[in-house]
Amino acid sequence: MFGKRIAQHIGIVAAGILLTVVLPLSASGGLSYITEGAREDTVSGATVKVDKPSGEFLVLINRQLHTDQEKLGQWETFFSGGEISYIFEDLACDVVQGDAAAGTLAESFIGQLPENQMKMRTEDSSMLSSRVDAGKFDIVILSREYAEALGLSEPDPERTVQIRVKGGA
Repeated sequence: MFGKRIAQHIGIVAAGILLTVVLPLSASGGLSYITEGAREDTVSGATVKVDKPSGEFLVLINRQLHTDQEKLGQWETFFSGGEISYIFEDLACDVVQGDAAAGTLAESFIGQLPENQMKMRTEDSSMLSSRVDAGKFDIVILSREYAEALGLSEPDPERTVQIRVKGGA
């Protein structure tokens, strides 16, 4: 009789532990973290630094969205290849669809910034050209060839900061 009560007690405690600890851990993936160790998070940004592609590029920064002159100066330094401290400002970077070299350059800039500080999206060339003309962009990275073909190589200096970037060898 005494042994039966101990077995019941152990069964109830084990079921309670199972329901309150093991079941939630296994449902959230925490149990595999404990048993297998840490794995790479699929949401994290790239951990591999991407080298700058060769060629000449144009980085356009919208002055209307970057009104703080100190931060704007830091972004100019960053995109020109200089070192910066952390800037509390997120960026949306547009690249022309098909401009692979500009996309690679954007990825190299993304790799130098804290995770998720700069997001890149590709855009149709005519749509991006229209958005730049209307001032509806944050950052645009273009290869020199695409900038000339789209007529964006000489943007309005009152509305746009233009930075010429020389890629790697």
